[in-house]
Amino acid sequence: MKALIIEDDPTVAEHIRSGLESAGHECFHQSDGKNGLNRALDEHFDLVILDIMLPEMDGFTVLEEIRAVHPALPVLLLSAKSQVDDKVRGLRSGANDYLTKPFAIEELLARAEGLAGRPGAASKETELSVGDLTLDLLRRKVTRGETEIDLQAKEFQLLECLLRNRGKVVTRSMLLERVWNYHFDPQTNLIDVHISRLRQKVDKTFNIPLIETVRGTGYRISEGLS
Repeated sequence: MKALIIEDDPTVAEHIRSGLESAGHECFHQSDGKNGLNRALDEHFDLVILDIMLPEMDGFTVLEEIRAVHPALPVLLLSAKSQVDDKVRGLRSGANDYLTKPFAIEELLARAEGLAGRPGAASKETELSVGDLTLDLLRRKVTRGETEIDLQAKEFQLLECLLRNRGKVVTRSMLLERVWNYHFDPQTNLIDVHISRLRQKVDKTFNIPLIETVRGTGYRISEGLS
């Protein structure tokens, strides 16, 4: 993944750059909105990580200008503000995701990799699989080995989200946004209930569990968990 970080706080920018580069990604940084926009328009990037409060040009304006030229370029919006109005404005302006400061670098990395993996060939997959588990997107069918598994609509979406990010941690916030379209935490056990039901169907009667809880962060699906 080639990412452009547009962030005026050098400490935050370095924190993001270090985290992404440690995971094997290529990063570039601009510290103001105007130069950040020019670089986003002039070069190819797989993802833009964009702060809202920027010198020269604010993040909302940068986002709107990017969308006018690159409508499919994934943009992860950052803000020190947690107000719902800012999130709504950012998402309506074309942001693909929104993260409030301060944040854990693990969550930013998971969100960034999820966004950068959406376009292109991966989005054209008709089957997703890990180990002996297969999800057929066209027929809406799930099998594990020779066994067909009957899932409810939300369970299917939840499993699809995990499989699209197989091997990576998917945070609770990401699941709420991508499966339930919630851009806030409703403070319920909604995810826990659905994960429990999904495990009953996908893992319980099989020798190798696939769905892992990553304590304090979210969930991950991968082959060969102990």
